[in-house]
Amino acid sequence: MNAGVHGILLVDKPSGWTSHDVVAKARRLCSQRKIGHTGTLDPMATGLLVLCLGDATRLVEYMTGHDKRYEGEIVLGARTDTDDAEGTIVESRAVRTLDEARLRKLEAEFTGRLMQRPPAYSAVQVAGERAYAAARRGNQLDLPPRPVRVYDLRLTPIGEHRLRIDVACGPGTYVRALARDIGEAAGCGAHLGALRRTHAGGFAADEAITLDQLATVAAAGRLAEFLRAPDEGIIANAAAILGQANAGRFLHGARLETPPPEPPMDGPIRIYDDGGTFLGVAAIGPEGAIRALKVLTSAQIA
Repeated sequence: MNAGVHGILLVDKPSGWTSHDVVAKARRLCSQRKIGHTGTLDPMATGLLVLCLGDATRLVEYMTGHDKRYEGEIVLGARTDTDDAEGTIVESRAVRTLDEARLRKLEAEFTGRLMQRPPAYSAVQVAGERAYAAARRGNQLDLPPRPVRVYDLRLTPIGEHRLRIDVACGPGTYVRALARDIGEAAGCGAHLGALRRTHAGGFAADEAITLDQLATVAAAGRLAEFLRAPDEGIIANAAAILGQANAGRFLHGARLETPPPEPPMDGPIRIYDDGGTFLGVAAIGPEGAIRALKVLTSAQIA
């Protein structure tokens, strides 16, 4: 096992692979058991899967809330039981022509804060049971709508009964549920025909490597060249710098008393020593007390 591999790896997930499949493959190729991802992609989908290796796995919970951007294809006139092309068609309807005015109205209707019902085949839990497990048994759970956020939505005709969808959205948004609901609003039903995640937080799919490329660079001992530093995944969070004495105490989990920050610092704070080494994440109270939330055991004080 390569215990010294720590960082963020951007992988371009192929269609047909589950996110778990990709993690399992990366574990073997990187000789690193500690690998997690920051947001599932459906098997049908391709694109950016952000993997955290080694100590970076301690930051996964702060990265799952990143906004994301997708591009895909909506197939009008047919609903499926999974809300995407992998499912069985359960209803077909005639498709009316959607002119520019109607498309712009649909974009406006599905932009902003929405209440969205998750797909029947999803990982949402009800009374401790995954929705997809119940659906596979023929017992679809009653999934209440949940609040989601769509920041930007573009719908473009790309052929008969098909629309291109480009969407920027907040965490927890199901694009296949969005396709389903757009189809209902259009009066013809729809499902998601294809999907690609292009961005997650500050990362982009065009910066990612394929699994074949990962196999090549790992075999050549060049994995470190493709790893991002762990703190890149939370670079939008505020940061604080500790002197050497307090940095050492922080790494041992000690609560630190410091002057109150000006202005007050909200949210998980990135912590560095005065040599620029990333040490972990902390909460800083209004009175200045620093409480470690996550400490990187691999950190070496400069």
